[in-house]
Formats: sequence, C-alpha cells, structure tokens
Amino acid sequence: MKLITHYSGSSGNLYQLKSGDASLLIEAGVTVKRIKHALDFCLSSVQGCLVSHAHLDHSCGVKDVMRAGIDCYMTRETADALGLDGHRLHIVEPMQQFKVGGWTAIPFPAQHDCPGAVGYLVSDGVEKLLFATDTFYVHYRFQGLNIVAVECNYSPETISPDCSPARKKRLYSSHMSLSNCIRLLKANDLSKVREIHLIHMSRDNSDPSAFQKAVQQATGIPTYMKEDNQ
Repeated sequence: MKLITHYSGSSGNLYQLKSGDASLLIEAGVTVKRIKHALDFCLSSVQGCLVSHAHLDHSCGVKDVMRAGIDCYMTRETADALGLDGHRLHIVEPMQQFKVGGWTAIPFPAQHDCPGAVGYLVSDGVEKLLFATDTFYVHYRFQGLNIVAVECNYSPETISPDCSPARKKRLYSSHMSLSNCIRLLKANDLSKVREIHLIHMSRDNSDPSAFQKAVQQATGIPTYMKEDNQ
C-alpha cells in the first residue's frame, strides 16, 4: 500500500491510497479539475472516496467527484451539511466497518468543531493506514499499523504573533499540536509502521522542517510532510 499526498493544508486536501491497480481517495478538498490532474486524468482505478468532514478544504470537490462516477463515503452529518444525495453517496457510521471495492475502512470520531467529523482506519487486506486529521486528540489505540497519516498543525512556540485570540482558541480545541501528535504516535503500536506522514500543517503557525525532525526523532520512523500548497 502506498500513500500519496497531493494536497494538504487549509488551502485544500487530497490524498490517494494505491494498492496494486486500485486507488482510494481520502478527502476531496480541491476542485475536480485539480483532482483529475493529480491523478493524471485516470479515474478508472478509483474505487471510492472517503471524506472526513464537511469543511470545504476537505469536501469542496465531492459533488463533482460523485458526478464523475466515484462513490463517496461520509457520515450523515457531513452529507447533510453538504446537501448531498444520490446513489453515489454512502453513509457510514462511526466504529462500523464498511467495504469499498477491495478496501475495508472503519471511521472513528474526531475531536473537531464540525459535526460528524471522523478519521479512518483503512486496510487493503495486507497493510493498514491510520488517517487522522482535524482533531486535537484521538481517544483510540490501534494495532498492526503500517502507515500513519496524522495532523501536525501547530505548536504553541510557532503560533504567529498575528494569530488572533479567537483563532488561537480554535487551534487548541480543534486541531492537533506537535506535542499531541507525538503523544498519539507513542501511544500506539508502531512496531510495523514503516512511514509517518504529517498532514494539514498550518501555513502560518507551524515549522514544517522542525516538526518533521521532532517526530522522526521521537519515533525513529521515516517521516514525511507536505506544506500547504498555496
């Protein structure tokens, strides 16, 4: 299984899982034009798209993705917030496993300021991915992980002096800090994890290179990151 980060950050999010000839999208937070370009205009291998929540940097392209013939999976709260319906829409329940082509996924509740927000544990039958974004904490522990994609949005030391008190309060209550990211990783079984991807870094309130170094030193696992695209 391979994870490709096409877009990550407040400007938009799009991730692709590949296993053999099959692909699974996670998030559709950019235009369908950008999605098609990121996938080299080959959508035939895409078996579905998992959406974590309704904020537009994670969901703005969902309607067009569905129109392109790709089934999309999300909680009822997310679907209602986006005004979605139709046979390409699939409602998922937190902690209930479901299948998407050759993939299995389990959504779990995220601690975010958006009703119905979830993370996902995804397997292709051989390897497992933990995907957790837009959550200040994860209550659950996971076994047998191979790839971890986790939000590392900010650190109190790197918050911009121009950050308003209201925005700072929201950061603390809805996004994952560097310290919580490291705590999450250390609390889980990392014995089989071969790579960590830091996602959804704040453009104004993070230090990507320092965050990458800190996580890699804390875990001893190769760590990758992609800065906000815009």
